[in-house]
Amino acid sequence: MLAVLPARQGAAADGAAASAHAFSFTSIAGAELDLSRYAGQPILLVNTASRCGYTDQYADLETLWDRYRDQGLVVIAVPSNDFRQELGSEQAVKQFCEATFDISFPMTGISHVSGQDAHPLYQWLGRKLGAQGRPRWNFHKVLIDPRGQPVGGWRSGVRPTDDAIVSRIERLLPSG
Repeated sequence: MLAVLPARQGAAADGAAASAHAFSFTSIAGAELDLSRYAGQPILLVNTASRCGYTDQYADLETLWDRYRDQGLVVIAVPSNDFRQELGSEQAVKQFCEATFDISFPMTGISHVSGQDAHPLYQWLGRKLGAQGRPRWNFHKVLIDPRGQPVGGWRSGVRPTDDAIVSRIERLLPSG
């Protein structure tokens, strides 16, 4: 079952966070998705959109999730309409992702990922990684290490299953 979570513009909003684990999102049902619960695990964070030319990358994200989640990888999708290609509601995104890609990894609600209104996590990633941490389009990927530090970012055209990303993920896993 797909976990759909709308973003919360709260934790670590001042940008002084020591790690990504200081940030959180809130579920549609009101439950908190505190990234500190993933301490010790690598996170692949991807801003997504349902009507983008890169939307087929959802299948690659599910492949990574299926392949590496038992070893600790967390894949989190952050739907965004910043580039005007997302559906109008979290429910529509959830239904689309389940029906089209059988997505089972966590997703936030529709969130800002760029500009001054970006979720505090994305503002922090931009400060930490520079251009690698700032989405310029949908399906920008950022890899966060088990300590909560961003270790790389990849533009939209780099598929989640590209060797550059997979090799970095594998080095962060306990067996890597």
